[in-house]
Amino acid sequence: MSKYENLSKEISERIEQDIKDGTRPAFAAKSADAVRRNPEQDKESIWRPAYLRDVDKIMHSPYYNRYTDKTQVFSFYKNDDITRRALHVQLVSRIARSIGSVLNLNLDLIEAIALGHDIGHTPFGHAGERYIGEIYKAETGRLFNHNVHSVRVLDGIFPLNITLDTLNGIITHNGEFEMSKYRPVPMTDFEAFDKMVESCYVEDGAVMRIIPSTLEGCVVRISDIIAYLGRDRLDAQKAKLIDSPTDIEGSAIGSVNPEIINNLMVNIIEHSYGKPYITMDAEHYAGLREAKRINYRQIYKIESVEKVLDGTVKPVMQRLYLQMLSDLKAGKKSSPIYKHHIDFVMNNHYGAKDGSYLETEPNQIVIDYLASMTDAYCAELYQFLFPKSAVEFKYHGYFEDLM
Repeated sequence: MSKYENLSKEISERIEQDIKDGTRPAFAAKSADAVRRNPEQDKESIWRPAYLRDVDKIMHSPYYNRYTDKTQVFSFYKNDDITRRALHVQLVSRIARSIGSVLNLNLDLIEAIALGHDIGHTPFGHAGERYIGEIYKAETGRLFNHNVHSVRVLDGIFPLNITLDTLNGIITHNGEFEMSKYRPVPMTDFEAFDKMVESCYVEDGAVMRIIPSTLEGCVVRISDIIAYLGRDRLDAQKAKLIDSPTDIEGSAIGSVNPEIINNLMVNIIEHSYGKPYITMDAEHYAGLREAKRINYRQIYKIESVEKVLDGTVKPVMQRLYLQMLSDLKAGKKSSPIYKHHIDFVMNNHYGAKDGSYLETEPNQIVIDYLASMTDAYCAELYQFLFPKSAVEFKYHGYFEDLM
């Protein structure tokens, strides 16, 4: 039986009265207070507030279009109905803005964080992230995390002068680490932010401890989880990894994607309205954690899938990394790392086309290149460079169910 919850009469009437009286909660980030690295540029106007400028910058940034062909969860599936990362960031944005609208938060800031939060993600989803991280650490001792790299894309590779609040929301978004209560930890300057970023490169566990500085960032962080919990189950059914997406029946949060989204949103609004933090009740938090646990067991950590990824993506990432590093150190200008990456970055490196990107530490340039790739590009690059390799990219085709 379907289970769609609604806001309580008490909260509904309180919200309606607050709207009528002009007494809605005032915890939203104020665009007039937004901080940029270069405050003389990108000043807000009456029709382009600070965070709306961030949305535009992110959507028009060089790597935004690459979301379209990056794995969300399921690699090697030719299936237009399986979620790609481009749709995921839109779903996060929609869910977060729906919550933020009722809580009277800054919707432009929410959208900017949501649309930019995965722009540094690797090809082949979290498997690709894991394999890149392993070789990067082996070569440099530094850590790789996609949320940290998303900041690097928007603040380093392409210095877009994004606001501190947006960048903070992006680096702290990590939806793998749920919390029962999200209380913002204020951050007022880039000096503190840069220290936090560096800690995520050099300290084990630092990425798990960082907390958003705004309620908008907190809303995006929980919305990231809401967006994938049920959706991943739908995709797993399409990929024939599970028989039904409703195997979590009996949970407080519901059993199918629309229920999960609705019920978690309703519960968060119910328990967060008028408060300087984002939270849900114990029952729904337990339901969310249990749904995640089931997803890990039934979807994310299936031995047969892990074996395919370990036998394909891992050696591909390792060999590409070492080859690109070798080409870069040798100054091989005909290499794809120059032709397809360095030239591209320098041609789109706003305000810095003087070749300064070449001064970046070589391993970091290689990481920048690998993380920027789409699934299809990564596979084709490998086949182009190593045509005799025994590694095969085997895709589930559109018509295999008819064969």
